[in-house]
Amino acid sequence: MWEVLAPAFAACLVLTGIHCYLGIHVVMRGVIFVDLALAQIAALGTAAATLLHFDIHSPEAYSCSLLFTFFGAAVFAIGRFKDRRVPQEAIIGIVFAVSSAVAILIISQSPVESDEIESMLVGHLLYTDWFDVLKTLLIYSGVAALHYALRGRFFAISKSVDAAHAAGLKVRLWDLIFYMSFGLVVTSSVQLAGVLLVFSFLIVPAVCAMMFFNSIARRLMAGWGFGLLGSTGGLAASAKWDLPTGAAVVATFGVLLIGCALVFWVSHRKQPVKASLPA
Repeated sequence: MWEVLAPAFAACLVLTGIHCYLGIHVVMRGVIFVDLALAQIAALGTAAATLLHFDIHSPEAYSCSLLFTFFGAAVFAIGRFKDRRVPQEAIIGIVFAVSSAVAILIISQSPVESDEIESMLVGHLLYTDWFDVLKTLLIYSGVAALHYALRGRFFAISKSVDAAHAAGLKVRLWDLIFYMSFGLVVTSSVQLAGVLLVFSFLIVPAVCAMMFFNSIARRLMAGWGFGLLGSTGGLAASAKWDLPTGAAVVATFGVLLIGCALVFWVSHRKQPVKASLPA
C-alpha cells in the first residue's frame, strides 16, 4: 500500500509547499476564488484541446491549458480598478462562470468520456508517479524562486494596494507577473490533482494558519503543517475505506477547517471585548 501511496503523498507535500504560500497572498488580497477561477480556465483549455483530438494528459493539452490560464491572468491584472468601482472579486466570479459554461459547451461536443471529466475535477492523485512529482517540483521551484526574488513587491500589494500605488509601484504590471506565475502553478496542479483539490490546498491551510498567527513566517510554517495533516488524513481515509483519493483529501481539509474554527472559538470566547470609548 505504501508503494502505491508514496508518490501521491509526495505530490501532496509539493502542492502544500507552494499553494499555502500563494493562499496567504490570496486571502490577504481578498480574491478568494481566483484559484478556482484560474483552475477552471485551465480546465477550459484542456477541454478545448480535446476538440483537436488531443489526450487530456498530453503535452499539447497542457500547452493549451497554460495559454488559456495566461490569458485569464491578464484579465485579472487588467480588471483591477484603481478606484475600486468594480470589485476584483466580481471580475473573478464572472470569469469563473463564463469559463465553466464554455467548458460545458465544449465538452458536450467533444469525445471526452465521463471519467475524463471527473478527472478534471478531482485529478488522478492516486495514480501519480514519481516522474509527475519531479516535474511538478521543478516547475514549482522556479515559481518559488521568482516569488522569493520579488516578495517585497508582491507582499506590498497584498497588504495594501493603496500603499503600493502611493509607493509608485506599477500594480497592474506586478499583478500580471503574479497571476501568470500563479497560473503556471495552477495549470500543473489541475492536471495532477483536479480543480477541487487545488482550491482546497490553496485556501484551507492558509485560512487555518491565519486564524492563529499574524506574521508571514509563522503563517507559512503553520500552513505547511496543516497541509501535511490534511493530506495525510485524506490519504489514510482513502486507503482504509477505499474512497476516491482527491475527494477524500478535500473532505479531510473541510473537517480540519471546522476543527480549527472550533479551537479558535473556544480559545477566544472568554477574552473580554474592549468597549469603544465615546467620542
